[in-house]
Amino acid sequence: MNDWVDAEQHVERAHELYELGRWDEAETELRTALSLNPYQAEWHFNLGLTLEAAGRYDAAADAFKASAGLQPDEAPPALMVATSLMRAGRTEEAIGWIEKAEAIDPSSEELSIRKIEILTELGRHEDAETAFYLAQQRHPECAEIYAAIADSLLDRRMHDRAIWCLREAGRLDPDLPRLDARLAEGFAASGRHERARQLLLRELRRDPGDVETLLTLGEVLTEMNRPAEAAEKYRRVLELEPDNADAHAALGDLARGEGHLAEAIASLDMVIRLDPGDHETRINLAECLLDRGRPSDVQRAAVVLIEFVRELGGRSGDDSTLPASQRERVATLLLDAGRPVVACELLETAAGVDGCSVKTLHLYSVALFVRGDHAAGSAVAERILAVDPRNVDALHNLAVAALRDGRWLAARQWLRRGFEIAPDDTGLRRLRTALLFRALLTYVGRLSRRGRGALSALRGVFGRPSR
Repeated sequence: MNDWVDAEQHVERAHELYELGRWDEAETELRTALSLNPYQAEWHFNLGLTLEAAGRYDAAADAFKASAGLQPDEAPPALMVATSLMRAGRTEEAIGWIEKAEAIDPSSEELSIRKIEILTELGRHEDAETAFYLAQQRHPECAEIYAAIADSLLDRRMHDRAIWCLREAGRLDPDLPRLDARLAEGFAASGRHERARQLLLRELRRDPGDVETLLTLGEVLTEMNRPAEAAEKYRRVLELEPDNADAHAALGDLARGEGHLAEAIASLDMVIRLDPGDHETRINLAECLLDRGRPSDVQRAAVVLIEFVRELGGRSGDDSTLPASQRERVATLLLDAGRPVVACELLETAAGVDGCSVKTLHLYSVALFVRGDHAAGSAVAERILAVDPRNVDALHNLAVAALRDGRWLAARQWLRRGFEIAPDDTGLRRLRTALLFRALLTYVGRLSRRGRGALSALRGVFGRPSR
């Protein structure tokens, strides 16, 4: 009996702490109560609410699961499991719990909203639209249902339909949070930036400290080519949230666009400190360092890129987590930084897959050439020609390899094929000049040390692989 009374007191204390926003202490009180009596579904549910308020969505989902296990015929715990999983990024799991809640109580308004949101997050837009029409029949006056399907419509670039849904949501509930900001996203996506700007300013008049709205306004002003005003909005975000990585990244992009590379590098460094897993920012930082071009910057860019590849498992060829476009971009930067060996490591597995893009094959070929492996580079270039017989870059690189290896006849043949496709190509013309000069030296018999030195110098000038 004393344990039961103690547990109740801990729960009452947890309620008080929750109201004060002291979520860590509230969690401690609830866990203490549950250690005394673990069979109270309501306490598990309250623990879930506390953890969700603290932003700990994975732990919240576990607490709601415990509550759902103790009351399997109640829909709210299952619905809250789905909501927490969605917020934790575990959307595939969330849909199963939505279906469990729906089987218990299909008439729930909140369930209908969450189902549309989760299906949209999963990219199942047709299913989201079906869920919307069913929800509309059950809850014709629910504004949030219209707002939820608007996100799906925006994802599908159905901007006018999304705007209509958001306006309908506003008609049903003029006090719907961030309605103007969401409408602005629809207008901005459809290219009506001035209308979007006006709506965002109206939203900020209601809530001047809304960070999400400030960030969106900064993006709109950037699209309108008003960088100074955009930067002012991002700085305002940093006044409110000094550790906001999105604002730092945006300021870095603006500084880079204005040619202020030192500021851009400083901003991107800050983003990486705040979010070390941000792949795009690390690549952008390497680009900025290479653009500035100091020897120390090139060295640091190489370090950043090599660490990036190693963390992805690039050395073992396991780069499946990297989209093809990003992999090609990183490989190009590695070549710019003078690291062809690492570029080869990054591209090797992808280049060995049937159906690999011509661009990946081309970069792999260039990396092999630069590494000094002319035979392997030529073999990959010939693979490119098997897919794209009119690929001038591959023909150029095959001619370069032949020229560097002293296979003059082969170089001439590759050049001839190249000129049939692109008679005005500058790179091919340079290579032809190198071949003509070699023929002239041979003809007059000037193969002295000086002549060979001149020919070697020309190879350096005219014999670079085409990228």
